[in-house]
Amino acid sequence: MAYTLDTPLGTLLDNPQVKKVLDDHFPGISENPVMGMAKGLTINMVLSMPFADDLGITKEKAQKMLDEVNKFVP
Repeated sequence: MAYTLDTPLGTLLDNPQVKKVLDDHFPGISENPVMGMAKGLTINMVLSMPFADDLGITKEKAQKMLDEVNKFVP
């Protein structure tokens, strides 16, 4: 199953390999307190929120991270 912009953040964070790639692209994001509240949100939903800019999340960066993750996810 490929991850997409409609994948909930919690799903990404539950996979240790994906979590590492997520942190590589967005340093410290998995430990950010906002993520506790955002785990049920999809990446697209997060992109529409003001804190996305604060965290440095853009659609292009998120897609690049997903492309990398999907190379090794069965």
